[in-house]
Amino acid sequence: MQRWAVVLLISGWPLAAGAAQGCLQPVLERLGWQITEGPVTRVEIHGGEVCRRADLEAAHAAGDLRVQLPVGSPEPVREQTLEALLRHPATQCAYSIQLGQAARRAARALQDNPGYRFSGLQLGWIGFGAAGAGAQGWQRTHAFGRGYRPRQRNSDALQAFYTGRVRSECGVGRQVAQLATQRELFGDALFDTAFSASELSIGTFLTLQQTDSVLLGRHAGELQGDGKGVRAAAQGRQAFMGMPGFLEHAFGRETLDDLNNQAENFIVVDVGAGAADALRAQGGLAAYDQRNAVLWELSRQIPRRGVRFFERLLSERDATLRASLTPAEREVVARMDAVLGDPFYEEFLIYVHPRGIKPIGAHVARLLDRNPRTPYVIELAMNNLHTTLFERWVQAQRRDCAAARAPSSSSGLDGAVRPRPSTQR
Repeated sequence: MQRWAVVLLISGWPLAAGAAQGCLQPVLERLGWQITEGPVTRVEIHGGEVCRRADLEAAHAAGDLRVQLPVGSPEPVREQTLEALLRHPATQCAYSIQLGQAARRAARALQDNPGYRFSGLQLGWIGFGAAGAGAQGWQRTHAFGRGYRPRQRNSDALQAFYTGRVRSECGVGRQVAQLATQRELFGDALFDTAFSASELSIGTFLTLQQTDSVLLGRHAGELQGDGKGVRAAAQGRQAFMGMPGFLEHAFGRETLDDLNNQAENFIVVDVGAGAADALRAQGGLAAYDQRNAVLWELSRQIPRRGVRFFERLLSERDATLRASLTPAEREVVARMDAVLGDPFYEEFLIYVHPRGIKPIGAHVARLLDRNPRTPYVIELAMNNLHTTLFERWVQAQRRDCAAARAPSSSSGLDGAVRPRPSTQR
């Protein structure tokens, strides 16, 4: 067992004023830490390799996320020890497991809404239909539909994308998926109070930078980059959970035939064990840019016929279409199948609006049809999942715990009107 002597110094973590003593342990236990007391002379911590586990149950079965404190530890020592655990790498991985679960719930809800569509022909960047944005919980902040923020409850505004009739391109789709992930992670009650309306702004990426957006604007805080997933690949599958990213044309704009598909914005919703092993062996995503280029070169040896030719041929494996190939074409397709047979292409699942949740290989095949004159590269976007948004989640959990323990908590969190009961999806 790995043993660390915990340095008992308050780290300056930006917690909300008045967060109750004793509320940190329940937060850590919710993340999966198993905290006990025993006949030891110093704190014993075994974080383990949580990011490589399939889920929290697998982590516990492997003996991860265990802490033993000396019996009768003074309360200040206990609290400072727990504060130190917040910065433990295993805590971030345990949080990533919850992020993944939230991202999958959010992505399924978005993809299951037939009213949430994509259109290049609409009035404004985002379209809320004939009833207008206000009827679906949003307020316009920028002209031509380039910016909106929730009008009343944050959760009601996000619900419009779950069940309402809305149109947007995939960039807004990614923003919505990121915010919906936070809604699923926090639950509606805390989501409604932990973020201001302006922090949940949506619109063009340029517009967001001019707002209080918690994703990319003035309240985003520290943004972290891992463009080619080198760090995440080394950590393990859970390190990718909820990450935003995009597939982008590798060659110049002049090679594009379909401008609506010049890029595909996504969030990562799941990574299989095989994909995680492949990414670790390859050191990240850069190797797959090279393989995408190989697929593109091979595709140029087969004349396209019919709509969605490569999507049907490579992703859907249309038997009739494959039977129509010449012997030479079958050899080329066999080489393409071999490339796409890498677990990364089959087990790295992403959500893209309006295509839903699919393996990344399906998107690579589809883009061979949409823009056949350029290959595509894969990039993870700058984000604050493990900085600002993690801190917000911890703060919200501690405030919620403090309110529950207070003699009278009828006023809700921090004096706000009591929100609806939490719906922890």
